[in-house]
Amino acid sequence: MTDPWTGAMRRGDFPMAWAIAEQAMAGRDPATRDDPRLPYHLRWVWDGRPLADRDVLVRCYHGLGDTLMFSRFLPLLADRAACVTVEMQPHLLPLFRRFPGIHRLVPFDPAHPLPPHDCDIEIMELPLALRAAPGDAPMPALDIAPAPLPPGTVALCWGAGDWDADRSVPEAMFAPFCHGPALSLMPGPTALPVLNPEGCPLDILRTARLAAGSALVVTVDTMIAHLAGVLGRPVWLLAKHDPDWRWPVEGTRTPWYPAMRVWRQPAPGDWAGVIDRAAAALPRLQPAEGE
Repeated sequence: MTDPWTGAMRRGDFPMAWAIAEQAMAGRDPATRDDPRLPYHLRWVWDGRPLADRDVLVRCYHGLGDTLMFSRFLPLLADRAACVTVEMQPHLLPLFRRFPGIHRLVPFDPAHPLPPHDCDIEIMELPLALRAAPGDAPMPALDIAPAPLPPGTVALCWGAGDWDADRSVPEAMFAPFCHGPALSLMPGPTALPVLNPEGCPLDILRTARLAAGSALVVTVDTMIAHLAGVLGRPVWLLAKHDPDWRWPVEGTRTPWYPAMRVWRQPAPGDWAGVIDRAAAALPRLQPAEGE
């Protein structure tokens, strides 16, 4: 059974989600804030105090995709805070060097986190603290030069890592997306007929340039989905039947990324059904011969 907060987030009822989160916060023991005995992704950081006119440290304790997704709220925070320091995963730093709303950007070292500031908050706590929905915080443009790619190139990502193996799709099942020019955004070699059979380099700027230069990104639920989303690129997300809290179970659109279309499994584990429907829609995106 879906918990009330997840249900509210999936349907975009953000005031309800905030009310549930606020109630949960009221029941927390203050002594457990940023508890060093817990893994970083299980910690809570913000103590509920106002952010206005304070020196705020934003900690990025979750995944790369989470940081990308919630970075849209940093300019809103900067409008209220006196100063904003962001302690961010080193892999993402090159994307955010000139991002609005960040006064100081430092790499997050899990072994040596920054000492507390006047006010600390985890980046995923910003919507609650600011009472801001995705529509209140459009993503600022990232300064990424698109890679020069053939017209109609479709960029592909079929692996979601170890966090949730059920999000990944067997590589061979992505073959229907390779009838036109296609590109792998996966590390390591692939047998699919793509422009880069050696795979995509583990370099966030180069990966971002490839995504930015593609006509469409087709991806499972992983960091690449968020990277394409924050770049404003058309992106098709292949989602599980019981998706993460941020994706809808009704309809195909999400307020988080206006250019994203969500293709949800019709039944648990049914990737073939998802891919058949998505691949059937793909020819309408391919350029006509001679274009």
